Amino acid sequence: MNGDTESMAHGSMAFGIISVSLAIVLAVTVEGFLGGSGRRRMTKMSLASTASPSSASSTSNTGRASNDDKVLGVIFDIDGTLANSWNLGYQATLTVLADYSNVHTPQTYPLTPEEYHFGCRYTTPERLARHVGLEPDVDPTFMSVGNELGRKFDEHYVRLVDKTTAGFYNGIGDLLVKLHRGELSSRSNGRVDGTSTGVKLGALTNACVEYAHAVLKANCPKECSSDSSVNTKDDDSIDSIYHRFSSIHGANSVPRPKPYGDGILQCCKEMDIPPAQVIYVGDAPTDARAAVNARCRAAIGVLWGSNDEECLKQEAGFTVLVRDVEELGRAIENYL
Repeated sequence: MNGDTESMAHGSMAFGIISVSLAIVLAVTVEGFLGGSGRRRMTKMSLASTASPSSASSTSNTGRASNDDKVLGVIFDIDGTLANSWNLGYQATLTVLADYSNVHTPQTYPLTPEEYHFGCRYTTPERLARHVGLEPDVDPTFMSVGNELGRKFDEHYVRLVDKTTAGFYNGIGDLLVKLHRGELSSRSNGRVDGTSTGVKLGALTNACVEYAHAVLKANCPKECSSDSSVNTKDDDSIDSIYHRFSSIHGANSVPRPKPYGDGILQCCKEMDIPPAQVIYVGDAPTDARAAVNARCRAAIGVLWGSNDEECLKQEAGFTVLVRDVEELGRAIENYL
């Protein structure tokens, strides 16, 4: 009998040790996703899959959100996510680089569209410094040259923004309005007013903040009309988009640009929503890393921007990848 009792005791102790070990492993894994660099791999995701909101856990500066908490805000990247503006950026880049190299025509500068798209994962100064052949931590002039080229790029870039050069992708305007009205959520019936639970909108780009405002204004010409006699701010039409954004920021209006989460956190503060109740939507690896760094509820990657499927699948921070705006709407709706 004593032998049986001793065996049972050893068995219980072994099971307890295994349980504690599993708990430690799970805790380290979760902490790695929430607080790490975003390079760790999550479970394999499928394109256009809609991960259950309960499977995404996040921490905010107000504490850990429960699985029942609903997403109250969505923050969007701009270039390659909201706006089809890559050619505007590409041509402006060629102009700035041609001037830097004393080459008189932008078309002669040896920068391919593929190289431009790859560079878009960096901030504008870093991207331009790399385009002229400089390397960080190697060339002492990397930052000074990048900042000067970035200044010239922003001056040129922002002036060229209109609905033709930086128009929204098809369906984006409708999606933004429906999100703000609350029409994608069963919690709301129609127009956002004092009692509605429509989603708050934010925008964060690694371009300058002036560019962000210019693009959003260009895509709502009615609301942004200079005719002060028309009260368009309360208009529910598709043109009433710009003032639906509670927070708009760029690389020059936040402490640190993406891939840091500072800009997302600043938007969250202005939107008065903890990051645990916010989704970030973008088209670049830095978008996923920023969402992880800010501890957002989820990050959604879009496949119509500067980076392809294979690139974005490498980013652990993206909860789901979507192929079109309709899929994006469904993916967001799962969290509402």
